[in-house]
Amino acid sequence: MTVAKIAEEHGLHRVGARPSLGDYLKQTWERRTFIYELAKARVQSQNQRNRLGMIWVVLKPTLNALMYGFVFGILQGDRRPENFPVFVVIGVFLFEFFSTSMNGGAKSITGNTSLVQSLAFPRLTLPVAQITQNVLTLMPMVVVMFIYAMILGTWPTWSWLLIIPLIAVFTVFNMGVALVCARITVHIRDFTQILPLISRVLFYTSGVLFSVDRILGMWPWMVTVFDFHPIYQTLSIARGVIMDTEPYDPMGWVVVSVWAILLLIFGMVYFWKAEERYGRAN
Repeated sequence: MTVAKIAEEHGLHRVGARPSLGDYLKQTWERRTFIYELAKARVQSQNQRNRLGMIWVVLKPTLNALMYGFVFGILQGDRRPENFPVFVVIGVFLFEFFSTSMNGGAKSITGNTSLVQSLAFPRLTLPVAQITQNVLTLMPMVVVMFIYAMILGTWPTWSWLLIIPLIAVFTVFNMGVALVCARITVHIRDFTQILPLISRVLFYTSGVLFSVDRILGMWPWMVTVFDFHPIYQTLSIARGVIMDTEPYDPMGWVVVSVWAILLLIFGMVYFWKAEERYGRAN
């Protein structure tokens, strides 16, 4: 009998060995306080480094909404959606949540090499902490988004409360994206160089700045493709529950939920499979 076999029979395992998926998720859950405190500390640290602090959280998407709204408002002419300023604000603010989740998730392992190589813990906690950080950042953004909507003439209704479950589903979706990107970046470091391009392409092709029905109405097959676009459907639902002028298809909830669940399951398994690889990241 080999030494390895004897060790296994007595409950001894190789250092850094990947646990079962169930144990892996359990270990991650046991570190939920660490995840929250890490996310909160990063938010505070990020704000302390900037002179304007927390103001930048909402100032950046606000400036983007003003710039893109002005340019694309002129380019679209009479094909602009009704209440275009609110339309753009909702799109830009929520897409910012997706973009920071994808980019931050991609760097969650490679950006914490010293922590990964020096301590034993489920590496899943790092992308989860990144998404938690983004959710904490999103909260004031949503409040400001509502304030802008009211300033621009859209008044609150009970349907606004549906933004809470929508953000919850969108968070699950973003978690799946972050997990996939985190592992890819460990294998291919250059992936972070093309992420800004991917983010920009998604920004321009997710209906952030335009109405799909008005711009692509002459190509019905393209409109049908957008029926299964998770980011577009998320933005459509958000606009539908906030704006009276933007009705949405309730089936969008199904599309977004299915995408979120499937991507989260795939992302977790995909990320977990490479657990042993993360400790050797350099």
